[in-house]
Amino acid sequence: MIERADGTTVEVLVGVDVGGTFTDAVVLVGHRLVTAKRPTTPEDQSAGVVEAVEEALRAAGLEAADVTGLAHGMTVGTNALLEGRGARTALVATEGFGDVLELRRQTRAHLYDLARAHPPPLIPADRVFEVTERCGPDGVVRALDMATLDAAIDGVRDSGAAAVAVGLLFSFASPDHERAVAGALRHRLPGVHVSASHEVLPEIREYERISTTAVDAYLTPVLRDYLRRLEERARRAGLPAPAIMQSSGGVLPIETSADHAAWTVLSGPAAGVIGAAAIAGDDGIDCALTFDMGGTSCDVALVEAGTPARTTEAEIAGHPIHLPMLDVVSVSAGGGSIAWADSGGALRVGPRSAGARPGPAAYGTGGTEPTVTDANLILGRLPDHEALGGRITLDRSAAEAAVAGLAERLGMTTSACAEGMVTVANQEMVRALRRVSVERGVDPRRCTLVAFGGAGPLHAAGVADELGVDRVLCPPAAGVLAARGLVVAGERRDYVQTVLLPVHDDADLPARLAPLRARAESELPGSRHDAAADCRYRGQSHALTVEWQPNEPAARLAEAFHRAHERRYGDADPSRPVEAVSLRLAASFPGARPRLDGAAVETTEPGPRFVPMDGATCWVAEGWEGRREASGGIAMVRTR
Repeated sequence: MIERADGTTVEVLVGVDVGGTFTDAVVLVGHRLVTAKRPTTPEDQSAGVVEAVEEALRAAGLEAADVTGLAHGMTVGTNALLEGRGARTALVATEGFGDVLELRRQTRAHLYDLARAHPPPLIPADRVFEVTERCGPDGVVRALDMATLDAAIDGVRDSGAAAVAVGLLFSFASPDHERAVAGALRHRLPGVHVSASHEVLPEIREYERISTTAVDAYLTPVLRDYLRRLEERARRAGLPAPAIMQSSGGVLPIETSADHAAWTVLSGPAAGVIGAAAIAGDDGIDCALTFDMGGTSCDVALVEAGTPARTTEAEIAGHPIHLPMLDVVSVSAGGGSIAWADSGGALRVGPRSAGARPGPAAYGTGGTEPTVTDANLILGRLPDHEALGGRITLDRSAAEAAVAGLAERLGMTTSACAEGMVTVANQEMVRALRRVSVERGVDPRRCTLVAFGGAGPLHAAGVADELGVDRVLCPPAAGVLAARGLVVAGERRDYVQTVLLPVHDDADLPARLAPLRARAESELPGSRHDAAADCRYRGQSHALTVEWQPNEPAARLAEAFHRAHERRYGDADPSRPVEAVSLRLAASFPGARPRLDGAAVETTEPGPRFVPMDGATCWVAEGWEGRREASGGIAMVRTR
């Protein structure tokens, strides 16, 4: 916090987001936003985080002691899951049900590719231990056998596991046995992390519950080590302990985040969506598609009336994770994505990326393979005479040499190959955007595309053309919007409990919500509470989450479910009884809502041309017109 000349004080808020290529930091001081970019340090992301923050503070003329709050979004958990670098993990399950992770749901890995296999379970069979016990929805059916518990604990110890997941039958309804097993493990194996399913996900569906718990156990030791290093680096730099972005779009204290890594698997992408949602809300955009394209990947989401879409179902690297999170779809398409020719001679882009090191060939830092950034430079969509981010002057000859080799293998000219690389990358991102719009019952043509990230504004017009979108908004400081999203995100905790009750007033659903309200008030006193319910028609397998006002008649919840079912699936049957599967509660505090100082005048930029932005470059394509707004952002509209 700093003191102004008039004696008033202003908070200094810092957000720092780690991407595959760059680490972005923003400093918000009143109405002023200062940004910085540093190359990501993949060997230890915490080093790049502190370097980026210190650079942003220097640019703002501030010191670490001035910082009021620091928020951080990262990809540590996601990367560990994708790369198989989690902790050595064991599983303790109910006798006869130790194969749940191996059996999955007996569905194919791909509907039409019979040769494709699911990834192996995170926990192999030789580290699965069973205990004799049985609980049902109404309580204990068979007592917990202590001899089998002792044997399981000995097995975990002998296996060398650094973490253990505990998932017993019906623990979401009757957690006594699971609580006893987890307590015994923590007491006798104090150096081993324990994730218990009734603490991670107290919901029906045995496989999804145990899979999520296994992911949590597998990742938590890795995340905890990283957060400890980060906290120590921040302390030595004089910075406050960072709050950590959760997949649900809110931040939590670092010590809470370190206990449950599964909550953070979409930490980085969630920050971008929150930042874009704030922009869309401020701009009065009723329907927005967020388009966050960085160096390694592209993350997209739907935002309606300033509120991002949410889900409770995701799959990362083939492992289901059923936790409250923003409905983000990620694809391996970024500026650093490497182009290649497959065995059939077709041009492909990604999923491999040049990353931060060596980076695209055009960066002159050792990369030699053709990337999307190289293609854009060849096509004249990036400047080859200005330093990107004040650091990297692009080398056109290096880009041409990299792309020319691929073009020769494909029998194309260098420029045609570059155009093809951009087109292939755009199509991959268009498919992702259709998943969060068309497949959710939303016509993308009525939406505004909010493009950000280092490469988002560069590809936005081409992607919008494919979707039929007529307006694109590239926010101010578009290249670091995810870091800005960390500043505006508030604290949030999510709670869930399976109830399996009919939706009518006699079921007294508000009474079943009361324990969740009590927990929320205890952990976040004075927070705002928003309720929702997972509902389905009686006899259905899967449910839809709908918002719920507990003080209203249950018929209102049923009506909301019918509308949600109609929108998602194209039909509804109001005559069928509706069942509430689980109740949900979100407790939150709002984040900052800055009104930033903007430019003095607005200017028009007709295409085709590139327009430099803070941390990004906007390409105004032919048939589009860009308007530099007073805020510093660029709004593009179709003119053809």
